[in-house]
Amino acid sequence: MNLPTWITISRLLGLPFILYLLNYPTAANRWLCVGIFLLAAGTDWVDGYIARKYDLVTELGKFLDPLVDKLLVLGSMLALIELQLIPAWGVFLILARELAIAGWRVNPKLTGSSSISGANIWGKLKTVSQIIAIALLIAPLSDIWRLPSLIAFWLCVVFTLVSGAIYVLPQKSDAVRS
Repeated sequence: MNLPTWITISRLLGLPFILYLLNYPTAANRWLCVGIFLLAAGTDWVDGYIARKYDLVTELGKFLDPLVDKLLVLGSMLALIELQLIPAWGVFLILARELAIAGWRVNPKLTGSSSISGANIWGKLKTVSQIIAIALLIAPLSDIWRLPSLIAFWLCVVFTLVSGAIYVLPQKSDAVRS
């Protein structure tokens, strides 16, 4: 395993702390969770940058990176459900998309390729919107932020579903080749 892959795996180290601290959701614990979550989420950019800059992109890294992202995001969202800050059905839509695309990405019969493809721009937009929504929802902000936080959550649900649809729908270039 190379450095970017180790950085990817290290992203998971923050999740147990987030889940534990959100069991005791004081203002201080929630701010600490925001910091841990953003630090962990930021390693996604770091591992990708190092992998591309030093030509360390591997099939293992392309597999683990989105998997670890999903665990960080969905684990945090489960805690937000427990705190009754977001509805479970919204998270279910995200989970369903993530599981479907994960299966799609690794099945050569569906993708027509034996290698694991990286995220497209819509997948990156989905990830950024999820990070923003989760950070806003974890933060112990005043009530005036409740509606913007929920809007951010529902936007991330929409981006998640749109990115999944774009991933599986045939592209123009695919139709031309067929």
